[in-house]
Amino acid sequence: MLGLLALMWLLEILDAGTGGALDQFGIRAQDLDGLPEIFTAPFLHAGFAHLMSNSVPFAVLGFLVLLGGLARWLVSSLVVVVSSGLTAWLLTPANTIVLGASGVIFGWLTYLLVRGVLTRRPSQILIGVAVLLVYGGMIWGVLPGTYGVSWQAHLGGAVGGVVAAVLLHRRSRPAPAPGL
Repeated sequence: MLGLLALMWLLEILDAGTGGALDQFGIRAQDLDGLPEIFTAPFLHAGFAHLMSNSVPFAVLGFLVLLGGLARWLVSSLVVVVSSGLTAWLLTPANTIVLGASGVIFGWLTYLLVRGVLTRRPSQILIGVAVLLVYGGMIWGVLPGTYGVSWQAHLGGAVGGVVAAVLLHRRSRPAPAPGL
């Protein structure tokens, strides 16, 4: 997680040094040529203030997801990135560029909450409760509100987190007893 965070900071330093030249690799809403950028946009930010606001939750929530194993982290992150990116691409007004890791952060948040409910493991429930207490207020970010903040990416990320938790942690139902 620290390596990814360092990469984001390095990219922002490069972006600032080039007058925002890397911003073109953000999601270009409703532009078919902008679809591949759903994979680059989470690593780019609209300035250092934006990156600072994402850094701690990115590191903390990403680390908590990573504790469940690298494979689950990779799958959940991919589902979240695609869901967040596609939702931002589809719902954001045309001629807008969407940047930042907050969609991924929202995805990891909902993943951790739903994972605890689905697994019913005390440790994962405890993590979910702690995450809810510390970051639960962020949930309102899935609604339109602050100008320049992509509620669309937040909403898509949150939905992706739920989908990833269900895909990775759903319990199979026991087969019914014969004759019932």
